[in-house]
Amino acid sequence: MNISLNKPLCVFDLETTGLQVTKDRIVQIAVIKINPDGLKEELNLIVNPEMEIPQEVIDIHGITNERAKECPTFKELAVQVATFIGNSDLAGFNSNKFDIPVLAEEFLRVGVDFDLSNRAFIDVQNIFHKMEQRTLVAAYKFYCEKDLNNAHDAMFDTIATWEVLEKQIEKYNLDSDVNRLADLSRAGNHKIVDMAGRIAINTKGEVIYNFGKHKGKTVEQISKSEPGYYGWMLEADFPLYTKSVLRKAMESIKEANRLKENANLDDKLNALQNKFKK
Repeated sequence: MNISLNKPLCVFDLETTGLQVTKDRIVQIAVIKINPDGLKEELNLIVNPEMEIPQEVIDIHGITNERAKECPTFKELAVQVATFIGNSDLAGFNSNKFDIPVLAEEFLRVGVDFDLSNRAFIDVQNIFHKMEQRTLVAAYKFYCEKDLNNAHDAMFDTIATWEVLEKQIEKYNLDSDVNRLADLSRAGNHKIVDMAGRIAINTKGEVIYNFGKHKGKTVEQISKSEPGYYGWMLEADFPLYTKSVLRKAMESIKEANRLKENANLDDKLNALQNKFKK
């Protein structure tokens, strides 16, 4: 064991119903507890999140609603999880931003005291990003095995970017179709439509907000529940293209609603005419 421990270290990962810390729930928690003497203990639990797991999330972790509903809730498992972790330090991948906040939220929600003070938090992703550069210079060296001596000259950077892309396709045997490459390079599960990542299209083809308090909610839904949000976005410091995309989305929604209302009126008129004919 090449790590020095004064107390146990719990390396853990969560599968959840989504990515919103305050809203989504745990559906699986897996923990490896490494004790100072090197002894390892494991805990692996499927959790009933008491809410629907979206299909796009099921496609990622494979835990169906049917399977989860047969398992204990986090409230029923909280004491077991807290006892297993004990006073351990915590480690994970992207755990500082997501897994630890979600775990803390779940404990608070069920009223179990899970003290986060006096613990060390190791985020393996942060170490990875700090130790392995994610610059074009580093990518050029890794993929092309050449030094980029003229970095930050736009043309040299452009040439290097193209060479890196060619090498990526070759190294990973990627589908060379441009649309497939675009899908692969997209962050998240939703298709971004404004480039700034504020407006997206979900798996149902609906235009959604992709940030802030309404992340994941449809523009149409928020236009009804909080009509002022649309106006705030148009006035706030968002890119002009984002505002343009949002305007077009709202215009499409209004047009669809207008056509729906006209169709309803036609149905009512036909019903009245049929009534009088009788």
